[in-house]
Amino acid sequence: SKSPSPRQNVPARYFIMKGGNLQNIDISQQEGIWSTTPSNEQKLNEAFWESSIVYLIFSVQGSGCFQGFARMCSAVGCERSQDWGSAGSGGVFKVEWIRKESIPFQFAHHLLHPWNDSKKVQ
Repeated sequence: SKSPSPRQNVPARYFIMKGGNLQNIDISQQEGIWSTTPSNEQKLNEAFWESSIVYLIFSVQGSGCFQGFARMCSAVGCERSQDWGSAGSGGVFKVEWIRKESIPFQFAHHLLHPWNDSKKVQ
């Protein structure tokens, strides 16, 4: 008998990825990769395998804006990027950038996070 697909028919998942610097955003946009802290890897991998699609919304700490968004295209692997400019980063995974644009947080103030005391998304 045919085994089920690893991706179930679960709605899309969304994560805000806080980067430490613009260099990592540039590397991500050029190479189609991202790396996060080891503490986030399990959450992202679970979402990747259980959801139909995972969107990642990027923001550099202290920038006051989003730098764009991408689709997660692979699970987080064990390989690390030599070029990644953050200490403590985990494995690399593939992303496909959908929009590369600086969008000030004020344009998203109408979005509230229901699982974070309805605080603004930023």
